[in-house]
Amino acid sequence: MTGPMMFKYAPAALLALLPLSAQAEDFTRLGFGYLLTNDFIGDGQDRWRTGSIASSRVWGRGWDGAPPRGVGDLIELRLGAQIIAPANIEAPDPADRPYAGALSVGVHSHFETGGLDMAVGGDLVVVGPATGLDSFHGAVHDLLGMPELSDAMRDAQIENGVYPTVVAEAGRSFVIGDSVMRPFLEGRAGAETLVRAGFDMRWGGLEQGALMVRDPVSGQRYRAIDGGASGYGFVIGGDVTHVIDSVFLPEARGYDPRNARVRARAGVEWRGENGGGVFYGLSYLGEEFDGQGEGQFVGSFRAHFRF
Repeated sequence: MTGPMMFKYAPAALLALLPLSAQAEDFTRLGFGYLLTNDFIGDGQDRWRTGSIASSRVWGRGWDGAPPRGVGDLIELRLGAQIIAPANIEAPDPADRPYAGALSVGVHSHFETGGLDMAVGGDLVVVGPATGLDSFHGAVHDLLGMPELSDAMRDAQIENGVYPTVVAEAGRSFVIGDSVMRPFLEGRAGAETLVRAGFDMRWGGLEQGALMVRDPVSGQRYRAIDGGASGYGFVIGGDVTHVIDSVFLPEARGYDPRNARVRARAGVEWRGENGGGVFYGLSYLGEEFDGQGEGQFVGSFRAHFRF
């Protein structure tokens, strides 16, 4: 199935995966959120984890400011796209990472148990030229007068494949003075198989009553259900990852993925009383394979206005 077709039928996939009891009762749409991430608004370069978008649409029987206790009572349809590229797209170094485009669609349940807020679900990750992301990337560069994607790089990109991926995150929030600290654990098995531990610390209270979802590339969290708070908020965070396997760095091609990755991030947000707002975050992504030489900075952005 091609990338566009996958997204066309995503709502049908969501309904098919909902528990029967959930389908039998009234589910209403509770929120929507997205986060756009690109290194152009980070370190200004076009390389490695160069661009992505994550978006979430949430349904449930209601929202009282906290996840429900029942699994399947709050369902998120998660859509994503990302482009990974070598540092030089015109004449790539053979030792640099291969080009890859990936589209994903997933269904995740948010719930609370034992004092932990949980997000558990699965994504279907489609990788390769069938996604059309290399053509999209090239068209954007042509429009903006940026360097062209070489045919050699496209020919060497990660081949077509479909990877079911299980994702689970558990976190718990602690109030420390005028801030909220949330340590978390995350596990993934599929397109990338890894275990991650980290934290997020927020000031300003904008997360109160909101459902926050993590962007898989930057690690920044974005709101999928608005909590209603207004003003300014600030966030810092970081995590360490143990990587077991990654389809984006195939060892069969001679790549040596780093077993440990680090990420660090900070962000600022403004929310108006009418629900509109703007978020910008800057994230450092550490080296992901031997030979990368250095990490990179990516910027994340979201704007939402109501009139």
